[in-house]
Amino acid sequence: MWRQVPNLITTSRLVLAMVFFVLLSWYQYEGRGHSTLLTWAFFVCLVAISTDFIDGYLARKWKVESRFGRVVDPFVDKILVLGSFVFFAGKNFVIVSAILGGEHRVAHTITGVTPTMVVIILGRELLVTSLRGLAESSGVQFGADWSGKLEMILQSVTILVILAYVYGLGFTQPHPDLNAGTLGYWTLFRDCMIWLTLIVTVWSAVGYVRKSITSLKMTNG
Repeated sequence: MWRQVPNLITTSRLVLAMVFFVLLSWYQYEGRGHSTLLTWAFFVCLVAISTDFIDGYLARKWKVESRFGRVVDPFVDKILVLGSFVFFAGKNFVIVSAILGGEHRVAHTITGVTPTMVVIILGRELLVTSLRGLAESSGVQFGADWSGKLEMILQSVTILVILAYVYGLGFTQPHPDLNAGTLGYWTLFRDCMIWLTLIVTVWSAVGYVRKSITSLKMTNG
């Protein structure tokens, strides 16, 4: 019975991810959906992220690692992360601002996430997946290293920071004095987390490329 507990936790994380996406799909900044949806989304995402550490810990502790866990666990992780950033760069979080005295208007995301950023994160995942498949087809083990784990942690924390930022923005907007001060710091913190996540994402991809080249060289000769 105990052998199935980590796998059940992994499966529950996939269910939580789907619930999280439904909540985000119903919410629209300055549109439909009450801010309570973001509150629920935050805690659902927090629970889902927490289970990522629990299932792996239990599987190692009880020595019940399985093929199911090795395949589905990283799959669910990437679904949760990539899906979150896709939503953050989507229409539900787009606002329109006036510039140059109102003569021009520009659309941008209140989350600070752009489609280009999503492409970078997605490209990294596709690259690493391809390299892993190439290495393992040659009989070389290609597990996650510490840079990949750091990347996952940063991505997860950044998702929570963005959710908290968008939720809090609804309360600071009615107060211009608060906007000029506190909101500026929170926006800077949000942007720093996003860019730090992108930098680590690219850096970890470079590390995996080097690791793949070294492994293949050793295999071939």
